[in-house]
Amino acid sequence: MAKILVADDETDLEMLIKQKFRKQIREQKYEFVFAVNGNDALNKISEHPDIDMVLSDINMPEMDGLTLLGKLNETSPLIKAVIVSAYGDMENIRMAMNLGAFDFLTKPLNFEDLELTMAKTMAHVLQMRETLKAIRENNILRMYVDESVLQFMNQRNFENSITVNETIEATVVFIDICGFTMITENEPADIVVKMLNTYFDVIVKEIIDQKGHVDKFIGDAVMAVFRGDFHLDRAIETSLNVRRKIELLKSSEHHGITFMPKVSIGLHTGEVISGNIGSASLRRLDYTVIGDVANTASRLKGVAEDGQIIIAESSYEKVKESFNCRMLHEVVLKNKARPVTIYEVLD
Repeated sequence: MAKILVADDETDLEMLIKQKFRKQIREQKYEFVFAVNGNDALNKISEHPDIDMVLSDINMPEMDGLTLLGKLNETSPLIKAVIVSAYGDMENIRMAMNLGAFDFLTKPLNFEDLELTMAKTMAHVLQMRETLKAIRENNILRMYVDESVLQFMNQRNFENSITVNETIEATVVFIDICGFTMITENEPADIVVKMLNTYFDVIVKEIIDQKGHVDKFIGDAVMAVFRGDFHLDRAIETSLNVRRKIELLKSSEHHGITFMPKVSIGLHTGEVISGNIGSASLRRLDYTVIGDVANTASRLKGVAEDGQIIIAESSYEKVKESFNCRMLHEVVLKNKARPVTIYEVLD
């Protein structure tokens, strides 16, 4: 239903419009709001933010139609205005168009012409809103989806190739906020979400700075993937920076308990399967990585204590000349036939 504001100091116009458009009003095709001048029109727009278009006279007391046009451009650029005036000279038409009027009609009104003009104006308004919606959705998509995925989606054969996958060399990192369950169990939802988003912002910035990709958020943990040159080194650099930045954050007091933010981190490197995992028929897919490397990284995170960055011996052998590490002990990881020797990455 289109909501239309009519601004005119001729009060009989309200009755005339209600009579001429009674069928459309009854069928809820149109809803009309009426104002007697420009000031009144602006007040009505504040009361009815879902107004789609304005039909406005030029000569009105307090605020004329041309001034109203200027105000609409400043405050409500998505509302399109059609000038309806007895003064149809070229000067008024040009002034109205220069101020952003969508069209110009002269009195006495031809109501068939008016309805055609309203339909044309509404089509333009809807097109603008669809365009803005698409832009917003695209910007939101870019916030959550890796650029390579967007390029993949732009391929002409996207629908046919949505389940394509590949095997790549990568490093998977799991970063967990230690002890955050205590906060979720004792604090209101808005405090929990605000705190968690603050920590995630710090973590994500460091991942992006090292050209990593945030794969997903899992509760109070982040899964990140690094690929390309020196992906293991960049993943460890990220982990060190995340630990440092998180520990610089201020502590929080909650019900007499002081919460000091810390992270526990596990990472592993090797071959992973990368692709759209999920249900194509349901159109619920995650562009993610799976395989032993991702599973091992998750389990290494599970054995990491507060503030620890844990890697397996296979990763240590690749970075021992670049990073200061110390051997800890052997651990038994799920689905691993043999115990795994783990190392802690130090500053």
